[in-house]
Amino acid sequence: MYFCQEARGKLICRHMQKTHVNEIAVFGGGCFWCTEAVFKGLRGVIAVMPGYAGGTIDNPTNEQVCSGKTGHAEVIRIEFDPSVISYPDLLNVFFATHDPTTMNKQGNDVGTQYRSVIFANSDEQAREAKKVIDELNNSGNFDGPIVTKVEPLTNFYEAEEYHKDYYAKNPAAGYCQMVISPKLAKFRASYKDLLK
Repeated sequence: MYFCQEARGKLICRHMQKTHVNEIAVFGGGCFWCTEAVFKGLRGVIAVMPGYAGGTIDNPTNEQVCSGKTGHAEVIRIEFDPSVISYPDLLNVFFATHDPTTMNKQGNDVGTQYRSVIFANSDEQAREAKKVIDELNNSGNFDGPIVTKVEPLTNFYEAEEYHKDYYAKNPAAGYCQMVISPKLAKFRASYKDLLK
């Protein structure tokens, strides 16, 4: 299945195709430094790539995305082995590791680029995501309704090199210490059975 586009004679999203039995999931839940660090720790996750999706221009830069004018969200593209970890398991981790009830905001990160969004790679993923959202809305576990949008995946652009593996490369950075490390500790305590 391909969701790629050609731009300037070059194929964009070429990595979006499935590789043998592996599948792709694309989630946006605030700063991609946080979400990348969380999902890299899951058993069955082959690769996690930070990037941008859902916008109106090709090959956006972080500066353009953070202006709020391109329509892109900061996202992660997860390649996973569904025989080891299911898409619903990934969805549960996604919803547990960010606040899906706040519109365009995660902590101090504010703007449409930080929105809670699932870019479905297939109709089946869209159905599963909507089902989980309905279950969570009916669970009473959140203070408000889930505002996470489910949209078809139409593009994905890899983030700049300095964003890749940010937490692993910069664990002592202020944002990592104040935001990512506490989130990872909470995640690891709650999802021990899914960790690598």
